[in-house]
Amino acid sequence: MKKVIVGISGGVDSAVAAYLLKEQGYDVEGLFMRNWDATLNNDYLGNPTLNENICPQEQDYNDAKVACEILGIVLHRVDFIKEYWDYVFTYFLEELKKGRTPNPDMLCNKFIKFDLFKKEALKLGADYIATGHYAKIENGSLLKAKDSNKDQTYFLADVPKKQLQNVLFPLGDYTKIEVRIIAQNIGLNVAKKKDSTGICFIGERHYQEFIKNYLKPNPGDIVDVETKKVIGKHTGLMNYTIGQRRNVGLSGDEKRHYVCGKDVFKNILYVAFGDSKYLYSDASLLDNINLYDELPKKLTAKFRYRGEEVPIEVVSVTDKEIKISYPTLAKSVTPGQACVFYDNDRCLGCGFIKEVYKDNKKLWYIS
Repeated sequence: MKKVIVGISGGVDSAVAAYLLKEQGYDVEGLFMRNWDATLNNDYLGNPTLNENICPQEQDYNDAKVACEILGIVLHRVDFIKEYWDYVFTYFLEELKKGRTPNPDMLCNKFIKFDLFKKEALKLGADYIATGHYAKIENGSLLKAKDSNKDQTYFLADVPKKQLQNVLFPLGDYTKIEVRIIAQNIGLNVAKKKDSTGICFIGERHYQEFIKNYLKPNPGDIVDVETKKVIGKHTGLMNYTIGQRRNVGLSGDEKRHYVCGKDVFKNILYVAFGDSKYLYSDASLLDNINLYDELPKKLTAKFRYRGEEVPIEVVSVTDKEIKISYPTLAKSVTPGQACVFYDNDRCLGCGFIKEVYKDNKKLWYIS
């Protein structure tokens, strides 16, 4: 009997993944990862109105223990707090200092869930590891999940191909609704548990308040890119991303402005009124490349998880960089985010957005 170690998070997806594998005849055990020390944010502790927003690993662990008891499987536990800080959180802060918008979830998958976790699972005698991600692996290819609304191939695209070997994604052929129904039918304690949202170490807390614990606020001017007038004050460039409209700090008609650029050296946040031309680009330069297969000249790409797939063309490829174009234009393409490649349902890997262009000119909004 083949042994599978399942990453049990305390949520419904990983618990149902473990159940499905057990039903398929695998020898299943769970492994809970603790990646963040919530006590680091002492300003949030002891406040009963905020307790539910503190990435509550202990509650998740308790939920995971109960779920595994219901499933009749062993649950192990491992701490990757130091490794998460070194490989994920430090990178997150450094990218913010550069004015970029990082994606820590992708780094967590690459360095923690499909590397350190896998090594820990091998110590437990695993033949395979499994997670509750909505994705598929078929014939060595990473494919989109049945549930297009929950598909998570975007977040997996930076995991090297070798690390996806001997990995199982049991939920690839299920919708979220179907997963909830299975959980209810077998009496899982987490059947109705709310899905986690946002970045793990921030949760649903106020983003700017959290970041102040690690990066000193540096307020500056908000400038309308067309009129060149100062129309407000920002609280620090690390608190904003390209395309953002809410929580920019503007009032009245100026609330209809979107963030379209940053000047890190002058500490200026640029905004544009409405659906401005300043939000659109037609080409990008990507670095930190991870490819599963050679890219065809024409394919599609997503520039953010909830973004639409955009038809693109590959302009040039080197070992370190790829330049792409998208003549139909794309909105709010953001340095630091991932550009994930697709050929229909097949994910071909990704690169991270280094520079953005329009009409053969590098856009100025990141200095």
